[in-house]
Amino acid sequence: MREATRSITVVFDLGGVLIDWDPRHLYRELFDDAEEMESFLAEVTTAEWNAHQDAGRPWTEAIEILVAEHPERRELIEAFHRRWPEMLAGEIPGAVDVLAELRAGGVRLVALSNWSAETFPTARERFDFLAWFEGIVISGEVGVNKPDPRIFEHLVERFGIAPAAALFIDDSPANVDAARALGFSAIRFTDATALRRELVRLGLLPDLRPGRPRQPPDRS
Repeated sequence: MREATRSITVVFDLGGVLIDWDPRHLYRELFDDAEEMESFLAEVTTAEWNAHQDAGRPWTEAIEILVAEHPERRELIEAFHRRWPEMLAGEIPGAVDVLAELRAGGVRLVALSNWSAETFPTARERFDFLAWFEGIVISGEVGVNKPDPRIFEHLVERFGIAPAAALFIDDSPANVDAARALGFSAIRFTDATALRRELVRLGLLPDLRPGRPRQPPDRS
């Protein structure tokens, strides 16, 4: 890999890019009817409600707020936290292999994720590749979520990152737009194949010849 690529910092989102987190992985087990499940997730344990935990609100407080509004749904609401690990299905197919290729090439790697500070230790224990990052900024520890510019500014200051020499990867269009507005190059993640193609185009990964056997990346 060219020396110039070694000066690039690649910033990864976690959920939706490297880790398959989705409440549906749990709630499909708790609902017999898919429409009823979708209504519960859209109207009770909403993305907006969960975002407050990602910004640092304690889970005990969050659960009691919803139970007060929907007392008949207490058990289902409490499951969102009590059975939270069941929302983690595993790695996003192929994405961690791309991460491993970057690591093997000596690219500097950090992570920036909207995640509750209370639940993130579960992910750390489960996913060994999280130890590959030089550091990880978790919104619940900082007290502010992406796409708020303040969490990007925190990342930049903490790790001494020059946005013009950094690449940000996230599945959220709003987060990608926020990073670009602050001077980062950014890729919206859709799947591992498309991500690798973009990284090849940027010179961060080698362009493998058609028909050439691909050696699996070292994930030790």
